[in-house]
Amino acid sequence: MAEESGPLDHPFAALQPALILDMVEAAGVQADGRLLALNSYENRVYQLGVEDGTPLILKVYRPGRWSDGSIIEEHAFARQLAGHDIPIVPPISLDGHTLHHAAGFRFALYPRRGGHAPELDQAATREWLGRLLGRLHTVGEAAEFAHRPLLDPDVMGRQSRDWLLEAGWIPAALAGAYRAVTDELLSAIDEAWARAGQSAAVRLHGDFHPGNILWTQAGPHLVDLDDCRTGPAIQDLWMLLSGGRAERTLQLSDLVAGYEQFREFDPRELHLLEALRTLRMMNYAAWLARRWHDPAFPAAFPWFGSERYWDEHVLALREQLSAMQTPPLAV
Repeated sequence: MAEESGPLDHPFAALQPALILDMVEAAGVQADGRLLALNSYENRVYQLGVEDGTPLILKVYRPGRWSDGSIIEEHAFARQLAGHDIPIVPPISLDGHTLHHAAGFRFALYPRRGGHAPELDQAATREWLGRLLGRLHTVGEAAEFAHRPLLDPDVMGRQSRDWLLEAGWIPAALAGAYRAVTDELLSAIDEAWARAGQSAAVRLHGDFHPGNILWTQAGPHLVDLDDCRTGPAIQDLWMLLSGGRAERTLQLSDLVAGYEQFREFDPRELHLLEALRTLRMMNYAAWLARRWHDPAFPAAFPWFGSERYWDEHVLALREQLSAMQTPPLAV
């Protein structure tokens, strides 16, 4: 598989410490020279030391991924949520702007917040997160995104599958099996969407997994709205579920019990749960392949792209097809 470019050709290669400090100082922040790279792959994220102040978090957006309008809309959504006392970390406004441009990059600054992952084995934690999501979606349904994408099963599923095949990422020995299982999955996803009917689409966090939830003694606060979009509410619930069917049913019941204190949950969306999991699996494989020219990806995911990886991926998709053929969870 030919890479699109070498490490030195990638736009992020220019993002050296001296340039980063110049960028933030041009935005009006007096950095003290301390710069710590944090785990992030889609964008570049740093903890930034500030003279006579608390460190900030600097997020440099991947060039070409989002339009300025999409990023500004993400920021506005975060600030709107914060304005409704929903515990989220919004970007800092400097001279009336949250999105800044310098040296061909776009970036934002955030307050630094600590915390740990939520204890999802606790019913009280799950109910708390359900209440939080009910409040978030109540704000989310009050307006619409103009620039952020719709959660689109065709883009995440069919287009991801077709791109991987056309770009030659699937080994020849597995291409037939991959195409066959994804054909069945895509049909099953379409059927799941039809069974869900006309359930409401709302503005979502979009990537509501435990890594984007920071818990303190005061409770949770949310970070990273980079994937916020419009879609079914269950997209923000299903990634909190784990274990066998009985465990997931109990977990979902606790989440919905909290959720419905603020917003009604549409049970038709339960038909989408395994469809959304399948779409995430298919999209994730395509995302890794599309980013492979970024040197951070081969370093972080050395197992990706091997024949063993694709063999296991096809097996996981077959297991997912079985999961989609079982009745949905009930609450």
